[in-house]
Amino acid sequence: MAISSSFFPLVFLCCLFFIVTWSVAKTSPRPILQVTKDAKTLQYVTQVSQRTPLVHVKLTLDLGGQLMWVNCERGLTSSSISYPMCGSPQCQLLNAPSCLSQCFHIPSPLCTNKSCASTAINTIGSSAATYAPINGDVLKIQSTDGKGVTVPRFYFACGNDMTTNNNLASGVTGMAGLGRTVMSLPAQLSSYFKFDRKFTLCLSSSTTSSGVVFFGDGPYTLHPNVNVSSSLSYTPLIINPYNYTIYGDAFPFYYIGVKSIKINNKRVSTFDESLLSINAHGYGGTAISTTDPYTVLETSIYLALVEAFVNAMPKNVERVPFVPPFGACFSSKNIASTSRGPDVPFIDLVLQSNNVWRIFGANSMVRVNNDVLCLGFVERSPLTLLPIVSVKIGGHQIEDNLLKFDLKNSKLGFSSSLLGRSTSCANFNFTYPA
Repeated sequence: MAISSSFFPLVFLCCLFFIVTWSVAKTSPRPILQVTKDAKTLQYVTQVSQRTPLVHVKLTLDLGGQLMWVNCERGLTSSSISYPMCGSPQCQLLNAPSCLSQCFHIPSPLCTNKSCASTAINTIGSSAATYAPINGDVLKIQSTDGKGVTVPRFYFACGNDMTTNNNLASGVTGMAGLGRTVMSLPAQLSSYFKFDRKFTLCLSSSTTSSGVVFFGDGPYTLHPNVNVSSSLSYTPLIINPYNYTIYGDAFPFYYIGVKSIKINNKRVSTFDESLLSINAHGYGGTAISTTDPYTVLETSIYLALVEAFVNAMPKNVERVPFVPPFGACFSSKNIASTSRGPDVPFIDLVLQSNNVWRIFGANSMVRVNNDVLCLGFVERSPLTLLPIVSVKIGGHQIEDNLLKFDLKNSKLGFSSSLLGRSTSCANFNFTYPA
């Protein structure tokens, strides 16, 4: 049978349409956050735009935070704000069963009659929390094409002066929660933009150059054209199922399974390794935090780590008086520098997957002055609020490491230090399409 002469052009056009559509879908802009380390507080700070007309809002990044909250007590004016009502489908989807039944003043974003509510929690330091009404409003954040993307109704909680608590970085009026909840930034962005629930954290160690949070899948390219997502190791993400009323759900923190700790390939064995697992009361385990500047360890783990690290240091490195909050400090005179920081014993977290998260000198040591380097791990306070975590991996230990939180497959991808690959988390170009 003869084929019409118009058939082949038609097939060509269909194929071209498919290729272009696939290419556009593949390269569609992804939401991102530009993250800067505050020099005074060591908090990781980002900025979003909210409301109508748009207002810039600075927020402290909280990896384990259940939602985004802002201080509404100083006034919040917007022509596009909405208040989901108690029992509505929105409240049910947001897992916000609490209800504000009566306001004792004129209804406002801080109190709207019969709207659903959650909890705004400031997780910095001693923490502060308040019963917080849920509001929906326009949210605009940066994107990989440099143009920005908008969510017309993004749900957030209204905190107040108590939750701001005078301990947030200068100009910050709330927190951006990235935790394992339906109201977190990753959850709402993935729901609106229809991508898999994944996000990637890359914090800069510099206070003058920014790191980045990518929402959605990779690849992630840093200068000089390094695809940092191509060689990640993976380990399962673990859920702490224990329920505390303040969260109304399982803990939103990201836990990983650490089986043991080694220093220079020698196991640290002078503590009870069962502390590395979550017990029946929800205590213990290993979580990752952006609101703790340094890794926080349960006392027996901390003492064992410090002792093993001191013993592993070369004999020509002098130990000097400690500088709070650190318990082990050294003269930097005989410590050489490498591409991955000070040349000191490396620390391995041996994971449930049998992969190893190796911590090199740039992430294990803190320079307190020109002559002194300290081991950048601290002892957990006896006054620690719930949940009580045995190992909380802090900001300093994850700087210039790529961490991919894959909620769809419940796993964490990690790179260890990017410095050995001649790049860092400060090398993302926010003005050029990724």
